[in-house]
Amino acid sequence: MSSLRTSRTRLAGAATTVVLAALSLTACSDGTGVHAESVAAATPTTAHASSPTPSSAAGSTTSAASAPAAKATTGSRKSTGGTAASKAPAQAAKPVTCEGSNTRTVAAPLTRPVNHMLLTVTNTGSRTCYLYAYPAVRFGEAQSVPPVIEDSKPQAVVTLAPGESGYASVNLSATDGSGTNGHTPDSLYVYFHGRSGNESVGTGAHPPLPAKGVYVDDSLKVTYWQQSMDDAVNW
Repeated sequence: MSSLRTSRTRLAGAATTVVLAALSLTACSDGTGVHAESVAAATPTTAHASSPTPSSAAGSTTSAASAPAAKATTGSRKSTGGTAASKAPAQAAKPVTCEGSNTRTVAAPLTRPVNHMLLTVTNTGSRTCYLYAYPAVRFGEAQSVPPVIEDSKPQAVVTLAPGESGYASVNLSATDGSGTNGHTPDSLYVYFHGRSGNESVGTGAHPPLPAKGVYVDDSLKVTYWQQSMDDAVNW
């Protein structure tokens, strides 16, 4: 019985001590103690101050994301520019038809073969040009052009890069004197055919002849345009 009474006394004493301690924390009002509420309020404030601000984190994320986007845009512009540049040379290199405005024509009488004249056409333009068919020549006041020697037709169209030349020869008169209506014109016009070979295209050429002119008769004829001078004078 004595032991039971002693235990109850100890429990009552402990409870009284807890109550007094709680009262001492909340009852201080003279500014010398620390209120329990003050301690609880100060703790979150301190923790909040030490954490990074949301605006700083967002700014860092925006900077990192914007840099790759700028590089991607620059790369796209370079790619577009390269495509446009590659198309320009392809278009500029497209061949055209040789005619008076993009060529220079020279007419030179030959001593061998006799009674022959060589026509030389040089590409003076910036594009490759095609010399189609044969030269349509007109001496003086002639009303028609002479026929072509069909056997002289080359296997391919004569192609002239800028600065290159093509050739044709003109058989001026019969070597045996069998030709008729001989005369000596002092002017020459050369016209160029298109792809079909049946029409004249562009402007003609007016190469000068020797001052005394050249003798022609009804046997007058021309060769097809040739890639080489040797092929032209063989007819």
